[in-house]
Amino acid sequence: MLQEALAEIKRGTAEIIDEQKITKLLEGYFKEGKNYTVKAGFDPTAPDLHLGHTVLLQKLAAFQKYGGIVQFIIGDFTAMIGDPTGKSETRKKLDRSTVEKNAQSYKEQVFKVLDPDKTQVVFNSAWLDALGASGLVELTTLFSVARMLERDDFEKRFKAGKSIAISEFIYPLLQGYDSVYLKSDIEIGGTDQKFNLLMGRHLQRSYGIGKEQAVLMMPILEGLDGVQKMSKSLGNYIGVTEAPNTMFAKLMSISDELMWRYYELLSSKSLEEIATLKEGVASGRLHPKRVKELLAMEIVARYHNEEAAKKAKEEFDKIHKKNEIPSDIKEVSLQGPIWIAKALVEAGIEPSTSQARRDIQAGAVRLNKEKVQDINLQLQSGEYIAQVGKRKFAKLKVE
Repeated sequence: MLQEALAEIKRGTAEIIDEQKITKLLEGYFKEGKNYTVKAGFDPTAPDLHLGHTVLLQKLAAFQKYGGIVQFIIGDFTAMIGDPTGKSETRKKLDRSTVEKNAQSYKEQVFKVLDPDKTQVVFNSAWLDALGASGLVELTTLFSVARMLERDDFEKRFKAGKSIAISEFIYPLLQGYDSVYLKSDIEIGGTDQKFNLLMGRHLQRSYGIGKEQAVLMMPILEGLDGVQKMSKSLGNYIGVTEAPNTMFAKLMSISDELMWRYYELLSSKSLEEIATLKEGVASGRLHPKRVKELLAMEIVARYHNEEAAKKAKEEFDKIHKKNEIPSDIKEVSLQGPIWIAKALVEAGIEPSTSQARRDIQAGAVRLNKEKVQDINLQLQSGEYIAQVGKRKFAKLKVE
């Protein structure tokens, strides 16, 4: 049982620091029923979580199966500073009302993955507000500016002559102090968080709390493009609150290669089950599209329900196999005559007229199922079903 638990805990990980401690904690659970704490922090800088965030949630859920009590930290205090990780300039400060609204949204979303009975949702303002000026000054004495500048993103900005706010130096200290206050046994985060995660170990040692947390790092999930980190700002994300049809279609759009990455980091299927699917595809017994459908249905069912997943697949098949129009497309009223590119932008299915022009030239734009050939087409009064690519539709009512 211990080896099975270790295999699941280590699944998909990028790096583990102090694996021996994790093993001992698991042994304590199996032999004596002793629980232990696993910390993960999320700054509520946006209202919704996406599948990139859920890589950590899935790992937390795995720990919960084997005695872990999750300390889910909503960084309402630290969010107002902004994590400098990977940033080339100082982040804009968020106001408290925005942070509180986003924090409530996070709280509602995480229990789609985590067991509420084994989760402690905490806000780090509870102890960081109480730290006070004297406590903060004491905290800053425990790490030097020279050590802080060893951090890759700070070093690059310093050499480039770009501004680094003192608050950005304080951020990793505050994240580390979370581990001191909560006396965390394990902390998990993405590989880009290594500096901050190790700070927790350093500060636990400095404050002499009698333990040093193990650190488990997960890889960063690539977005739909298969290249860049999943990010709402890059538009390559799948939000956990997105409509079932949208979520299903986005998952079906990923490459066959990226599909296995998503299986490893997002699916609840065992490694053996995934290996069987891989073998089936390699042998030709299973079509990659069918395997991708299984993944899409699993993810949609997790964040919605089984019935929603089934209907999303039916809608996807209706559009892609039978070349039919979706049943829930939005309607937009426009004043005509209107240039096709402008109409597509106003309908919300193109981000700009320049992109619309490129898509028309590429043959990706259709009106009433017919490809648009004329880049300068003016739409006269009437109704049109506009389509961009395979997933974007709108009914245009031109008056």
